[in-house]
Amino acid sequence: MAKMQIHKAHPRSGQLRVLLSCICCLMSDRICIQTYNNETIMQTLVSDTDILACCGERCGHGCNGGYMTEAWGYVVNNGTCSGGPYLAKDCCKPYAFHPCGQHKGQPYYGECEKPNENTPTCRKRCQFHYKKAYEEDKIKVLHAYYVYGLVNEIAMQEELMAFGPFQAAFIVYDDFRYYKSGVYVHKYGKEAGGHAVKIIGWGVENEVKYWLVSNSWNSDWGDNGYFKILRGENECGIEGPGMAGKMWIGR
Repeated sequence: MAKMQIHKAHPRSGQLRVLLSCICCLMSDRICIQTYNNETIMQTLVSDTDILACCGERCGHGCNGGYMTEAWGYVVNNGTCSGGPYLAKDCCKPYAFHPCGQHKGQPYYGECEKPNENTPTCRKRCQFHYKKAYEEDKIKVLHAYYVYGLVNEIAMQEELMAFGPFQAAFIVYDDFRYYKSGVYVHKYGKEAGGHAVKIIGWGVENEVKYWLVSNSWNSDWGDNGYFKILRGENECGIEGPGMAGKMWIGR
């Protein structure tokens, strides 16, 4: 198959979320795909704030970065509650931080006063007036697993076709921040650190193979919040082991 884009078959699975980690967006996608005929459950978003606050040192350094394998492990063992955008009312724990700066078509909440926010306090309760108790609202992951890439891009493609988007990590360089369109290949700039993203499809552009990826830097970054990156060459480490999980839908 020359081209595959999960978000065309399952529109909500390609939804952009402005997060410190993409793990919750990915879990929400898996719920969406696994409950395609159940509209109520299909719309469930997972709380990034709950995992960020309650996983603690096991997952890393809170707002200063962490480890996707440990975050998945935490949710397998503990579950997590429903979430949503900043100030959302129809979930247990909405995102704790307002979007920074001015973005097209979005409310302005102010600038970010510092590079990294303080990690939220872990509270085992839902926001006031939400219809469910924290434990009752929890969503579970049956198990988490690696999606092995590197020289086996076929395994990554099979995962996408069978189960939907999965989480990948790669090295960000200075030039990536200025990406607008086309297939990204690192050309200049210093290494800025690791970053977790969501692979949602693949294709070929001008005879160059690429992965289609959803980022979490808002919709006015890159190509409406998405980017394409060279496929089959482990560009910036994007084809290292990814992470995914099978959701327990019963909550």
